[in-house]
Amino acid sequence: MEPAKEIWQSALGKLQIQVSKANYTTWLSDSQGLSCHDNIFVVGVPNVFVAEWLSKRLYPLVRKTLVDIIGKDIDVRFEIHNREQLSASPLATQTDGGTSSKATQYRFNPKYTFDNFVVSDSNRLAYASAVEVAENPGSSYNPLFIHSSTGQGKTHLLHAIGHLTTNNGLQAAYITAEQFANEFVLAVRENQVDKFRSKFRNIHIFLFDDVHFLINKKQTLQCFFHTFNELYSNNRQIVITADCSPQDMRPLSNKVKSRLEGGLVVDLQPPDFETRLNILRVKADTMMTSELEGVLHIVAEKVCENVRQLEGALVYLTAQAKLSGTKITPETINKLLTSMTCKQDIKLLLRTVADYFNLSAEELINKKRDRKTTLARHVAIYLMREGYNCTLTEIGKELGGRNHATILHGYEKIANELSINPTLSNQIAEIKEQLNSQKGYRAAYQTVQKH
Repeated sequence: MEPAKEIWQSALGKLQIQVSKANYTTWLSDSQGLSCHDNIFVVGVPNVFVAEWLSKRLYPLVRKTLVDIIGKDIDVRFEIHNREQLSASPLATQTDGGTSSKATQYRFNPKYTFDNFVVSDSNRLAYASAVEVAENPGSSYNPLFIHSSTGQGKTHLLHAIGHLTTNNGLQAAYITAEQFANEFVLAVRENQVDKFRSKFRNIHIFLFDDVHFLINKKQTLQCFFHTFNELYSNNRQIVITADCSPQDMRPLSNKVKSRLEGGLVVDLQPPDFETRLNILRVKADTMMTSELEGVLHIVAEKVCENVRQLEGALVYLTAQAKLSGTKITPETINKLLTSMTCKQDIKLLLRTVADYFNLSAEELINKKRDRKTTLARHVAIYLMREGYNCTLTEIGKELGGRNHATILHGYEKIANELSINPTLSNQIAEIKEQLNSQKGYRAAYQTVQKH
């Protein structure tokens, strides 16, 4: 089991960078590698719901990631590891609260506490505000709205609030906007919307992650708004996160915006070098990898987009060193980071293309073939070929194992249409502009263009 656990830790390090924060937290964070025999890798998950979702939505990406790490073709199976949680959702379990009614017990990530949150000038106000609402829910800063770009620590603060609140004997509920939307749709189908909303009525702190996910989901947003109003009127503390401030959340109505910014709005800024180094030291200590101290500054210098990438890089590098039996040295770190940075650039390209076409990066990889997804996939193929000089085989591997002929067809279709389709030309120009604004792509693209 130990080799499987180490391989899966390495895979999680890579997956953490490739999938959205909400998907990683909801579907992958509680998983572990169980076994690797007869070309079958078994991943343990907490319940059937998670196993089914991963099999349907993330199987191609998970399989590709494991193949890259192990170095041979392999199949992936998701199995229930803790049988006691068979009926649980990935975010909550129903237990007897000691009364005639059922009480919802929410699980919070043990890695995300106030004690291990690295405080700096970039996040000090958000941290202090989070501690305040956890210690005195409903008395000030209600709602507390925390916004930042991805991977800066918003989810960490939400879980830290949850830990402190429950330690003080109060109930806290954490849910991502994506999970809220999924459960709401299911409740509508089963005609149980009132039951769905009622599970949040008796909690003291409502922790809602990535509210921007609901912007274009009118019915779900309305349900969230009703839940918000009911909790607020009962003086329950509400903490919400998003990737931008309420004023920048278009096309959100002024009514909803005014509610979201009715308390305190704070932001998290990207960490500077010293903060990144301190974060890595905390993570290295948690992972019992003190031997990394001498080379952590290399990681802090090269991985600077966000905290989530720092964590993913550290997990990946440590696991890779263990699996290969290589001693961790500056040379080893540089070699692994160079390989990882190239793959991150391609993942950045895929995420940017997916975002442009209002898709997820996972949808570019899976078998979905509607018109919009196919166009987005072809554009990604073209940009990988032109921007990074990837071979057709490499592109096929990045897109879920598609064959040479499929990739060539996608590339030629875009290349042939560019000169006669001004709309397509403008779309690719806009995507390139977005990519050029991201660290690393401009240099890579211009280098290839020169040659």
